[in-house]
Amino acid sequence: MAHLGSRRTRALALPVGLALTASLGFLPTSAASAAPSDGLPTAAVSTDGPKLSYVVNTRGGHGTVKQVKKAIARAGGTVVIAYEQIGVIVVHSQNPEFAQSIRQVKGVDSAGATRTNPIVPQATKDIGVEQSLSAEQARAAAAEATADQDPMEPLQWDLPAIKADQAHRVSLGSKKVTVAVIDTGVDDTHPDLAPNFDRGASANCVSGAPDTADGAWRPQTGESDHGTHVAGTIAAAKNGIGVTGVAPGVKVAGIKVATSSGFFYTEAVVCGFVWAAEHGVDVTNNSYYTDPWLYNCKNDPDQGALVEAVTRASRYAEHKGTVNVAAAGNSGEDLAADTLEDSTSPNDTTPVTRTIDPRECLDIPTMLPGVVTVSATGAKGLKASYSNYGDGIIDVAAPGGDSTIYQTPAPPATSGLILSTLPGGKYGYKAGTSMASPHVAGVVALIKSSHPHASAAAVKALLVHEADATACGDPYDINGDGKIDAVCEGPRNHNGFYGAGVVDALDAVRR
Repeated sequence: MAHLGSRRTRALALPVGLALTASLGFLPTSAASAAPSDGLPTAAVSTDGPKLSYVVNTRGGHGTVKQVKKAIARAGGTVVIAYEQIGVIVVHSQNPEFAQSIRQVKGVDSAGATRTNPIVPQATKDIGVEQSLSAEQARAAAAEATADQDPMEPLQWDLPAIKADQAHRVSLGSKKVTVAVIDTGVDDTHPDLAPNFDRGASANCVSGAPDTADGAWRPQTGESDHGTHVAGTIAAAKNGIGVTGVAPGVKVAGIKVATSSGFFYTEAVVCGFVWAAEHGVDVTNNSYYTDPWLYNCKNDPDQGALVEAVTRASRYAEHKGTVNVAAAGNSGEDLAADTLEDSTSPNDTTPVTRTIDPRECLDIPTMLPGVVTVSATGAKGLKASYSNYGDGIIDVAAPGGDSTIYQTPAPPATSGLILSTLPGGKYGYKAGTSMASPHVAGVVALIKSSHPHASAAAVKALLVHEADATACGDPYDINGDGKIDAVCEGPRNHNGFYGAGVVDALDAVRR
């Protein structure tokens, strides 16, 4: 779970008293085949500024990248890794003028700093208090479980909410399908995740370059358990212990992109998508926003470069056949509004309050073209109190949990939050669009299992077609205080709260 009060990951910390939780576009082609001149001055550059990370987006192919690398060195930069297949170079530099200088180089489309805080070791933040599952609750659940259920499955109201319990009688999903959790790391030693873990598709991308050392994808002591919880929702094994995932027969991989402090920087996210694309991943789950900007404005030279880099990487993955699924966010905002106020960015130094146009300033990767954007519902099937929404923005909805007071589940479930795996063989509850997105990723994995040769576009079309259309319903007053909390716009089969509807796991395996 994210630091309390943070919207960085899409898990939500509900107040005490309610419950605690949380085609490529492609590359621009260059008409010239000759190597471009970098056009940089020959004078010495400054190297006494803060050490920052940058992405440099190039046009053209290998030759252009080669020449831009030379220009990067002359501008006081050090290349960390170059993703030539998408024209994105990750760079470190202590030249305060690096971005401005490199933007002038022939062959460079855009360049920007990926953070506002220097690259230095940072103390681990408080990650909040989990609502853990007690031994007594576990025993009570096991007593209610039927012969075809895992012991804690009676507490998982979210599975019947999308007909996953019925789907499992038809298919658990294919071992040939892999879902990558691009997140804070996955504990593959957990007994509910180990049977389905795909080590070959897992890596640590925090630096911007993949690290495949054994266990590099795991959260370390004191780091967030967010990714492990997400992984369990997708693919916890149906093995007679613990909980059951939406697609308990598919593989799950961990691509760690969050720093020890919980920041998801652009270079790591780019690495995550490219790694997934090139390692046979069928689905990625993205329950975070890319730091340090909640909304990245394309007319800002730095933020615009970040949008371009992540767009290239996500489109590359989709071009390779990967379906990218992302959480809509927990701010309770209408992402289709004319303007929004952002008072949290940049979140790695000192935030400033700004009014943004969400058509020009994007939450990435959530609002990128081609990405499946997911809103959250609670145990009563209503939009979760915190979930972002927006007509034309939300593609589908899925259970993300809500305050048990607002949306109380039917017995034997006792919590309105989502129960899943936690590191160290533990289990616990969280809520957020972070928890909704993996339900959709699991359903996508079931669709891919049933249609192994379907393209990413075809799988997304089936996901939307098979969703259970959900009307806006009565005026939305989630806490019953007589005040309308959000306005849903659009018809039953495509509206701002639920998109095309709540995903349907049963249709995913029988159609």
